[in-house]
Amino acid sequence: MKNTEKTAEKKTEKDTKKAATKTGTIKAKSDAASGLTELFEDGLKDIYWAEKALTKAIPKMIKNATNKDLISSLEKHLTETEEQVTRLEKVFELMDQKPTAKKCDAMAGLIEEGKGIMEETELGVVRDAGIIAASQKIEHYEIATYGTLRQFAETLGHTEAAKLLEETLKEEKAADKQLTIVAVKAVNVKAAKED
Repeated sequence: MKNTEKTAEKKTEKDTKKAATKTGTIKAKSDAASGLTELFEDGLKDIYWAEKALTKAIPKMIKNATNKDLISSLEKHLTETEEQVTRLEKVFELMDQKPTAKKCDAMAGLIEEGKGIMEETELGVVRDAGIIAASQKIEHYEIATYGTLRQFAETLGHTEAAKLLEETLKEEKAADKQLTIVAVKAVNVKAAKED
């Protein structure tokens, strides 16, 4: 009886893994990263897609913002984001790779969430507060990603790539800090008065 239960349990586990692979829930073994280098390269493709997507999303945030400091911060970060795309292309070059984007589901979701906030709020300080919140979620994702990629690059001995990734990491942290200043200094206080 025990052998039959174990066999059935293994078959169910195997069927679950097969179904998950077919639906894309888990990668098939041939598509899975087999080492840190592949994981690093996959992460670069992911954040490359994310940064390119942000060059389209940030202008929409700028268009929907009303606070001049928020608009200025977003415009500055748009310029940085465009430079970050170029910097990532240099990292790919250092890795002897063609710059390739792989859809970043996390960033796609964060951008969509930001779009939803803008659609569900009226033009003004409440929307500005929502744009800051959405932008900071994006910044935090980027900070986590660039910190990880920089560490992978260092571990793999890609010193120049690590320096480029560190430069972007510093920009992302500065952008997050600036958004906090704009929120605390004016936007959130004014938005609270709308209640």
